[in-house]
Amino acid sequence: MDTIAPLWLWITFVAIVIAALFVDFVVLRKQGAHAVGVKEAINWSLVWVAASFAFNGLFWWAIYQDNGVEIANTKSMEFLTGYLIEKSLAVDNIFVFLMIFTYFAVPLEFQKRVLMIGIIGAMVLRTVMILVGAWLITQFHWVLYVFGVFLIVTGIKMWWAAGQEPDLESNPALKLLKRIMPVSAKFDGEKFFTVENGKKIATPLFLVICLVAMTDVIFAVDSIPAIFAITSDPFIVLTSNIFAILGLRAMYFLLAAVAAKFHLLSYGLSVILVFIGTKMVLIDVFKIPVAVSLGVVVVVLAFTMWLSVRTAPKIDVPQA
Repeated sequence: MDTIAPLWLWITFVAIVIAALFVDFVVLRKQGAHAVGVKEAINWSLVWVAASFAFNGLFWWAIYQDNGVEIANTKSMEFLTGYLIEKSLAVDNIFVFLMIFTYFAVPLEFQKRVLMIGIIGAMVLRTVMILVGAWLITQFHWVLYVFGVFLIVTGIKMWWAAGQEPDLESNPALKLLKRIMPVSAKFDGEKFFTVENGKKIATPLFLVICLVAMTDVIFAVDSIPAIFAITSDPFIVLTSNIFAILGLRAMYFLLAAVAAKFHLLSYGLSVILVFIGTKMVLIDVFKIPVAVSLGVVVVVLAFTMWLSVRTAPKIDVPQA
């Protein structure tokens, strides 16, 4: 699995991720269980976006030193395109999280811990899948066509499912979990297990964690092929994915407050998936430039969000 990134940049990336997780798990944990307000969510979202762009600047400089400005521009644009794609797909992931939390009536102060654990699971899972995917593409070029067709089909399915209210009650995973383990009727703080009548049983928060983990798997399967349509460099694929995930917790609390305003976003995401899938299928016939891909992603997202805001019902956004 060839990569253009030097070893020191890999080490720097790992150090940044460790530092970010330290902030999330150690520093923020001192705050205890608390509801994350819109202001706090905006501030942390800006921090993660700024960190991602700063890393891309460092990436550009590293490539420029060894390969010149043209290749540096191309590779940094691949990172930015991949980051925007993964970030936009993460929005759909967030709406599923919101549905799960709403269904189980998870208190706001408990949602932060669930999201933090879910982020760790997503990072580990995507790292494994990216490495496997990169190896498959290196060994079997035709896998690109499989990925492309999969994205096109996924995009079409997402279009038809957009606007429909998901029925979590009929979710087979939830039914299975409820059958194989006893679950308490109420939460016990942030605990995943509690004791009732002398027996240790799961709390609803444990079911939430399980469903969030399954959601991570489903969305990883959808999103990993999309980034391989932009680049096959495992460093760019991995870093753009991880940086998109790092800000997921803050972005959740931000979007949860204004979810109704982006009711058309799924349509835009479906168009992006079909476009990326088509790009992948045509890779040996006509290679769509990275700049064009970036432009399509930005325009589709911007138009969909603008149209969503124009047609959304008015909502009151709580401030904290």
